[in-house]
Amino acid sequence: MLNFIFFGTSRFSEIVLQTLKERGFLPALIITGENKFAGRGMKLTPPPAKIWAEKNNIPFLQPTDLKDKSLLKTLYDSHSTFYVLASYGRIIPKEILSIPPKGILNIHPSLLPKLRGPSPIQTTILTGERAGVSIMLMDEKVDHGPVLAKKEVEISEIPYDNELEESLAVEGALLLAEVIPRWIADKIQVEEQNHSNVTFTKKIKKEDAFIDLSASPENNLRKIHAYSVWPVAYTLLRTKKGEVRIKIKRASVVGGKLSLEKVVPEGGSEMSWQDFARGYSPLDQGLTLV
Repeated sequence: MLNFIFFGTSRFSEIVLQTLKERGFLPALIITGENKFAGRGMKLTPPPAKIWAEKNNIPFLQPTDLKDKSLLKTLYDSHSTFYVLASYGRIIPKEILSIPPKGILNIHPSLLPKLRGPSPIQTTILTGERAGVSIMLMDEKVDHGPVLAKKEVEISEIPYDNELEESLAVEGALLLAEVIPRWIADKIQVEEQNHSNVTFTKKIKKEDAFIDLSASPENNLRKIHAYSVWPVAYTLLRTKKGEVRIKIKRASVVGGKLSLEKVVPEGGSEMSWQDFARGYSPLDQGLTLV
């Protein structure tokens, strides 16, 4: 069995790990992020990759400092041929990049050099860019290294972010499983990215999810789909009970207008738009609601 170490934290990482396992690839060690406070009760919660590691009896570490001498010693002593990185969430220092003889292979959820940066999945949905995955050999610059393989992934017209995340994670892991044996055997010619054709994504902020209901219905629908996991699209409505902030969980475009289907009023639970309208009686504001 090939000896490799996996760096990953999120749900994307968990899906990659499970898909690799199903193809016969299990890491010797998982390096993952720290536990974080999450949810309404702000409970200290382990990352998905750690939960997967525990379920599958794989050793894991949650380092706070990637330059820590004991961590570097552990990595050196593992004598791993290569590392895999998928949605780890931190910059890998050159001290680690130089350790594995066959480098660090990164699963990136876009067709590089398009959509480098922190939010390629959400940006794919927002812009309608072609969806796909790339297997990249990491270097010291973010999403800059040469590409070993890439694959376009067919998607529905406007997927939700969690749906696209799952599709890209599975396809990325399957592509990596094909690449690894050939890479180890020196049968892959790396391809330098066309750096003149680069596009970048930005870090998502809560305010990015605000829905201006007088704006383009399709653009608003793309926002609702792109931000369904976090930060969740929201807007403000005038109602007979006063101004109400609502999260928009589900919507569609009908007859050229945005139709709200599932909403969450501030402090309340998810409900249908019809139930919300009966309870709150939104005032006519000339908005594109049907």
